[in-house]
Amino acid sequence: MDVALEPSWKTKLASEFEAPYFEQLIAFVKSDYKNTTCYPKGSQIFSAFDHCPFYDTKVVIIGQDPYHGPGQANGLCFSVNDGIKHPPSLVNIFKELKTDAGIPYPQSGNLERWAQQGVLLLNATLTVRAHQAGSHQNKGWEQFTDAAIKSLSEHREGLVFLLWGGYAKKKTKLIDTGKHHILTSGHPSPLSANRGFWFGNNHFSKTNGVLAKMGKSAINW
Repeated sequence: MDVALEPSWKTKLASEFEAPYFEQLIAFVKSDYKNTTCYPKGSQIFSAFDHCPFYDTKVVIIGQDPYHGPGQANGLCFSVNDGIKHPPSLVNIFKELKTDAGIPYPQSGNLERWAQQGVLLLNATLTVRAHQAGSHQNKGWEQFTDAAIKSLSEHREGLVFLLWGGYAKKKTKLIDTGKHHILTSGHPSPLSANRGFWFGNNHFSKTNGVLAKMGKSAINW
């Protein structure tokens, strides 16, 4: 199956595109996009890969589902389009960024600026039906995005994986901890953050510290 995807990722994930599950997944997604309102828009489904080529990736942040409100999702986990009100999880990410790295709270919630520096902002499920969280889970996306994580683990070295919350932490089993660095914390959602599991994790400064030790350039968060 021919899928429009950034070339380095297309090469690494070529076997997935030929797998029966992927054909079934795409058929389901096309049907749901045709018959209901879904997010993100079709051209942004693979944005995480398109904005962060395989060999440019330095940091991986794993989300679960795209935002399911109008105009929010842009294909990057935790990110929203310019001009869109910041969802609660993103608000808490930016609050932590300010206390950890002294970065003023950003006006734009569009995290393309991170992706272009080598931060892969990968949701486990790449599409969702409007106003129905989790509606495209268990249709095949997780198998596809797990393959992407495993490929990074196998073919790259010294990546920093930021695993926020229980769902993301389960991805640890896909990552070679002898070759890569994993930082974990609670999820930035209010439910977790307000119970003390998010704020103070200092993941942004810690990530740059790890990158510096490896002689890699820091992320300008």
